[in-house]
Amino acid sequence: MADTQTVPADQGKPAEPEKQPKSVRVVLMALMIAMMLAMLDNMIVGTAMPTIVGDLGGLEHLSWVVTGYTLATAASTPVWGKVGDMFGRKGAFLTSIVIFLIGSALSGMAQDMGQLIGFRAIQGLGAGGLMVGVMAIIGDLIPPRERGKYQGMMAGVMALAMIGGPLVGGTITDNWGWRWTFYINLPLGAVALALVTAVLHLPKKRAKAGIDYLGVVLLTVGITSIVLVTTWGGTQYAWTSARIMELIALGVASLVGFVFWQTRAAEPVLPLHIFRSRNFTLMAVIGFITGFVMFGATLFLPLYQQSVQGASATNSGLLLLPMLGAMLVTSMVAGRVTTNSGRYKAFPIVGGVLMIVGLYLMSTMGVDTTRVTSGIYMAVVGAGMGCLMQITMLVAQNSVEMKDMGVASSSATLFRTLGSSFGVAIMGALFNNRVNETMAERGGAMARKITEKSPQLDAAHLRLLPEIVQDAYKHAVSAGIHSAFLLGAVVAVVVLIASLFVKEVPLRGGPQKPEADGADAAPLPVVEAV
Repeated sequence: MADTQTVPADQGKPAEPEKQPKSVRVVLMALMIAMMLAMLDNMIVGTAMPTIVGDLGGLEHLSWVVTGYTLATAASTPVWGKVGDMFGRKGAFLTSIVIFLIGSALSGMAQDMGQLIGFRAIQGLGAGGLMVGVMAIIGDLIPPRERGKYQGMMAGVMALAMIGGPLVGGTITDNWGWRWTFYINLPLGAVALALVTAVLHLPKKRAKAGIDYLGVVLLTVGITSIVLVTTWGGTQYAWTSARIMELIALGVASLVGFVFWQTRAAEPVLPLHIFRSRNFTLMAVIGFITGFVMFGATLFLPLYQQSVQGASATNSGLLLLPMLGAMLVTSMVAGRVTTNSGRYKAFPIVGGVLMIVGLYLMSTMGVDTTRVTSGIYMAVVGAGMGCLMQITMLVAQNSVEMKDMGVASSSATLFRTLGSSFGVAIMGALFNNRVNETMAERGGAMARKITEKSPQLDAAHLRLLPEIVQDAYKHAVSAGIHSAFLLGAVVAVVVLIASLFVKEVPLRGGPQKPEADGADAAPLPVVEAV
């Protein structure tokens, strides 16, 4: 199988892409299954939520079924990365799969909403390790020069999960019952567990220093506070409410304390020296903005197509096909080109331009925009995201030493997760405010009252309203889309600016140049079939 050893960078030789040993390909199959589990779960469960509430009750706690999972995933992500670096990638990854499967089994057996929320949090703890483990193990097994095409495959898995999740969730719920939306993870996870156990062989590690528990606590509190602010702000609590202000203060204090402590910890959970690499820091920024835009777009596009264009909610996953399909194709092409040429700087720049243009075009969509036109606009945004999704991870991993591979992978994943939280919250607040204002202007007090509790109406409820209110709501959603995506276009400018400052350091596994020095010139990993 594959063992990873380190040789000095100056001994690197030009490497042509080679066919990977069969054992490595088997491991990659297991990694794709694990990635699918982590990405697919929320998509499937989201479709089943109305049925779950009807069975278990507890409608007032509905949002916590998703929030509990998201919080646990975000908070555990950097911890899993550091544990893998300290004690070995294989053991950490297998443990995360087991925890995820335990959470899945317990969620399927939940008898009330409180139990389901708690078990979903256990699932989230495992999911954080799945995401990090997949990327870090690829980083261990595959030299960066060849890594692009494999990470492009992972982007394809993500796109497939987003498209197929709602359809699979609806089918399982209708035919087998909502509990099987969780039980379906068990056979898939068992396959991944067996393959990884049997085939993956990585060097065992044992760190002398213990786990940085204080750093873990401070980072967890900080991340939890941020996610809760972005989740509750403007919905459960006003942005200026005491609860939100308390969470902001707690989050800032925890993160400031975390940064201070990381400079003194013997084995910091997030070593700050990785941010000395300009490329790594830029990739963190680009990943944050990509998450901001991607999850904001996937939230509002189906609403627009259902409410304004009259599409069916049943096929909500297919509504995103132009964007996700373009993202898949572009990501695969970017990976192949990077593998063959070793060059990658053009992709973040092109991706930034396409995102700006595509988001601006989507901000112009109105009540008369056809599905073909909106599909083209979505494809432009998807192509931009495809240029960024895996290239950011590839460059981030190439910018650190092999001993920090897990931390680099978890940090890149964490920044993208936090970006998605901010994107949904900020774009959502802007969208909701614009919808309420437009409803009041075009439909009067009656229309405003309808959207006071929730500015997001599905197609079924919309058809029950008077025609004048339906017309007002279509214009209101169009106005909200305009504001949300225009903000996205402005934010995406940061991606373009950051991309211009990326230094194209040669990817390890290819020819080395003298300019690759400092933190960016990490040792060359060699993968050997044994």
